[in-house]
Amino acid sequence: MFKIIDRYILRKFLGTYVFAIVLLLAIVVMFDVNEKFDSFVKAPLHATIFDYFLNFLPYFANQFSPLFTFIAVIFFTSKLAGNSEIIAMLSTGMSFKRLLRPYLVGAAIIAAATYILSAYIIPPANRERIDYTNTYVKNKRVDYGSNIMLMVAPGQIAYMSRYDNLSKTGHRFSLESFDSAKVLTSRLTATSIKWDTLYRWTVRDYVKRDFTAEREYIESGRSLDTTIAFEPRDFLISVNDHEMMTTPELREYIRRQKLRGVGNIKSFEVENERRYAMTAAAFILTVIGMTLSVKKQKGGMGLNIGIGLVLSFSYILFMTITQTFALSGLTSPAVAMWIPNVIYFFIAVILYRRASRG
Repeated sequence: MFKIIDRYILRKFLGTYVFAIVLLLAIVVMFDVNEKFDSFVKAPLHATIFDYFLNFLPYFANQFSPLFTFIAVIFFTSKLAGNSEIIAMLSTGMSFKRLLRPYLVGAAIIAAATYILSAYIIPPANRERIDYTNTYVKNKRVDYGSNIMLMVAPGQIAYMSRYDNLSKTGHRFSLESFDSAKVLTSRLTATSIKWDTLYRWTVRDYVKRDFTAEREYIESGRSLDTTIAFEPRDFLISVNDHEMMTTPELREYIRRQKLRGVGNIKSFEVENERRYAMTAAAFILTVIGMTLSVKKQKGGMGLNIGIGLVLSFSYILFMTITQTFALSGLTSPAVAMWIPNVIYFFIAVILYRRASRG
């Protein structure tokens, strides 16, 4: 059962975690304002506050949640050790394993909050933030595509020579359908195709040919409204698109794109794995931070904080490097995102054993 000492440690843990987030976010805001000052001046104040900062701050805090967790554990545990409170707890007969319990409870709370935010809450908010940066800071949207070919459904292959997302229009369109024996059964060609909503398209100056074993049927016309199971976001992939999808949307998008033979979805797979890896990192970095700072040091908490910052930043750097490997195709996204956790898990085990023996 949770006792007074557990509630005391948990309160210190979560309180320091929130304090670290607020402190670092204040610094981040100052740097961000300085970097994007010209853009902020051009944009409406209401949009800057509510569309950008109100969505940017939770996004940034969640992205670096493991770092904030690690700093919080190092800071408040070093302070407890410096005040001889850890020694007092252990001298009552409390085991090191028992002392770790409220830390893991705190890590579980942070991990759950981190996952819920990254999987369901922050992606919709990112749409407003990214739309703001595309409009007033730097446009990273992909509005044009050429030589687009993808499988829109089993046995159906679509092609466009060019697509303009500003006018929602594609040119030199074709849609070919094949049966289970890979025999062409129909072919729709059009000089242009215009996207309406969801899977609704309008083809113009079209010719449709249906093939049977005996003969060919031809239909033509000026305009035809039709349903085709693809939309512009399936082939116009911008650099931040994966940040705007909830985890269920992300998984479904990856599954659908793989079936269609789309190759440039590594960033989506990395984002999907990263959300789970960052959740596990809360536990690993909590154990490392606790075992590093549980003993009273002659140099005070400054040494512990220094070591903690080096380890936390090295973790983030390591994850960034392995993420680059995944994006370049050198390794799978799952391996890339979990390698840092596996390595730091063994570091946590070694530090835990050393600290518990002391």
